[in-house]
Parts: sequence; C-alpha cells; structure tokens
Amino acid sequence: MSKWIKKDDKVLVLAGNDKGKVGTVIAKGKDRLVVQGVNMKKKHLKQRDQNSKSEIIDIETPIHISNVAPCTATGVPVKLKVKNTPENEKYLYYVEEGKEVVFRTLRKAKKK
Repeated sequence: MSKWIKKDDKVLVLAGNDKGKVGTVIAKGKDRLVVQGVNMKKKHLKQRDQNSKSEIIDIETPIHISNVAPCTATGVPVKLKVKNTPENEKYLYYVEEGKEVVFRTLRKAKKK
C-alpha cells in the first residue's frame, strides 16, 4: 500500500500524536514522508547578523510511511488496487459504494 503514496497525495495519519489528521505529502524519502501540518517541531534560529532577528519557527519533520494511509478528499482511508486495461494503461483505483474510483494513472497507453 505505502509504495503507491507520492508527493501531493492526501494521506491520513494512523498512529502517533497526530493520529486522525489529514494532510498532503510535501516530500518523500525511501521510507519516510513529510506531511503538511503533521509532526510539527519547534526550531530555534539564532541571529545571523545585525539586521536579522532570532526566532522560533514550526517545521514539519518526517513520519514513517507505515503510519499513514492514502485517503479520499473527505479524509476516508482507502485500499488501493491496480488494474490494467486492454489498451495497456495502468491505474490505481479504490472501491466506493460499489463503484471503482480512479485514484491516479500509473502508465498511460502509448499512442500509435
């Protein structure tokens, strides 16, 4: 499941202090994600020169990919499945109310 998560996908946090929050993936590493508004930490920046000020900023820190699940725009977690079409197109989908809803296209059909 987690291998299908990419940048700009909506995810639901399943574990940790931010359990239940929905956010957008900002960055992805091998097994960690940075999710907007999730796992916030304070960072203290010191004064660099006479013109700048010292300040405390909030930054998102990485969260393990196993602690998130892809979700719909409303925040409902979904199980993604892969389907190939006869036109050699590959896409991710999930089932909602008995209907297939396309989550993302993985491979488009080649034009001849």
